[in-house]
Amino acid sequence: MPASNAPARKETSLTSPASSRARAPSRLSMPFTVWNALTIGIALIVALPVIVVLAHLFMPTDGIWQHLGSTVLPRYLGNTLFLVVTVGLGTFVIGTGTAWLVVMCRFPGRRLFEWGLLLPLAVPTYVIAYAYTDFLQFAGPLQTWLRETFGWSAGDYFFPDIRSLWGAATLITLVLYPYVYMLARAAFLEQSVCVLDVGRTLGRGPWRLFTSVALPLARPAIVGGVSLALMETLNEFGAVQYFGVDTFTTGIYRTWFGMGEQVAAAQLAACLLAFVIALVLLERWSRGKRRYFHTTGRYQHLPEFVLHGWRAWATTLACLVPVLLGFLIPCALLGYLSFQGGDSLFGAAFLEFAGNSLLLAALASVVAVSLALLLSYGARLNPGRVTRVATRVAAMGYAVPGSVVAVGILIPFVWMDHQINDLMKGQFGIVVGLLLSGSAFILIYAYLVRFLAVSFNAIEASLGKVTPSMDAASRTLGQTASGTLRKVHTPIMRGSLIAAGILVFVDVMKELPATVILRPFNFDTLAIRAHSLAADERLAEASTSSLAIVAVGILPVVLLSIAMRRSRPGSR
Repeated sequence: MPASNAPARKETSLTSPASSRARAPSRLSMPFTVWNALTIGIALIVALPVIVVLAHLFMPTDGIWQHLGSTVLPRYLGNTLFLVVTVGLGTFVIGTGTAWLVVMCRFPGRRLFEWGLLLPLAVPTYVIAYAYTDFLQFAGPLQTWLRETFGWSAGDYFFPDIRSLWGAATLITLVLYPYVYMLARAAFLEQSVCVLDVGRTLGRGPWRLFTSVALPLARPAIVGGVSLALMETLNEFGAVQYFGVDTFTTGIYRTWFGMGEQVAAAQLAACLLAFVIALVLLERWSRGKRRYFHTTGRYQHLPEFVLHGWRAWATTLACLVPVLLGFLIPCALLGYLSFQGGDSLFGAAFLEFAGNSLLLAALASVVAVSLALLLSYGARLNPGRVTRVATRVAAMGYAVPGSVVAVGILIPFVWMDHQINDLMKGQFGIVVGLLLSGSAFILIYAYLVRFLAVSFNAIEASLGKVTPSMDAASRTLGQTASGTLRKVHTPIMRGSLIAAGILVFVDVMKELPATVILRPFNFDTLAIRAHSLAADERLAEASTSSLAIVAVGILPVVLLSIAMRRSRPGSR
């Protein structure tokens, strides 16, 4: 048998490249399996709201669109662009600068700032808006103290209005810069010592080493962090609505529920979706064909710049200010408000709100992690172009604002409810009501569409580290593909699965736009409770729910920071 195989191998090696390419199976012609069908099915289900929104783009609106275009649409566009540019620049400067300082410099408090700079990630933007509004408004403690101390009256001094476009941009930046800090810090930690040594050999000081070596190499990670911050900015609803700032997100809500125009709201959502797609394509175009790889495996403890004197304390202050403004002061203000008054329903009713939030977050995280595991494993088994496209389509929901997802879900589910009601009434004389669109099911579905990408990215990265030889060994021992996933891959990836579930859990707890639009009647969560009380200017009562949301998000943020520090090869 070996003798008969040798000529065959020789003949194959002498085959021309053209003929070998012709005989090679195309990735598009790979056998269609159950895993292919499962992957494509999940992708279509998750992408349904986006498809529905885009399908309404060219439907007639009976003049409503023209009315919006001549009145509020320019304001929506202008305010949204202003927020995108301002938040993008702010998060880039704060996130990248602090990441470089904590990775490459030694100064007082550095160990605390490594995880402390991530803490604003646990604070929803609408929560920080409520806290600062109560503190900085005309009747708030700060302005009242100024008038009493200096004897000023209302017209004797100027004080910036926090409830403005600039105020919204500042507060959103303070909450979202951790996205850039997190990815930039990870990129700086993964740097090779050789690259930095070459920069120092060429006479680069700390500043030039940062701008000419480290920053270009970390560009993909930094751009990814800024992109996440901009997606969240476009999704922002609670803070901008509370501040009275008109954006696309608030316009979609107002057009749907205030004017009752579903088609016009869907078209506004399509415009916002087109804006998101344009941002993604612009980033890909700017990157071109450039790729960023490490050319060495030499990973050692990174050299640090030891700072002394005023430089050390200036660096400490630079890292303290974002934490102070983005987390410590808002939490202290909320704690004071909660202690002074707090939610009047604190007790059985408040526990019901908390129970609803925890139930939705737990269910959504379990479903999202399960589907993300199936998607990533299906792509591993069948790495063809169709499967790859399907997984990217399923993971694009994070780039779609919650209000757009809500509109895309309501339209088909309301139509299905009408069809079911007509059928039941015609056949049995029974009116079943809002069977689908009035239930918590569409809330779970919206969270799945919105946050599947969060769990998918974490699980895909973890699954990619499992050597294919384990799959081959498992199949050789008689395990099926599903058995290999259950008995081999899942135990190995237990830590990543838990981390992905925690991230989805925290995001669902903070999600407001989709929850406001899709929640069933008389079904309140902590986010809804805080939003409704703050909308009525009952900020002291809203503080209790807001603090509860922040408390849930703190522990995952700290664990995430610890995992990041241990992620560098060769770290001590």
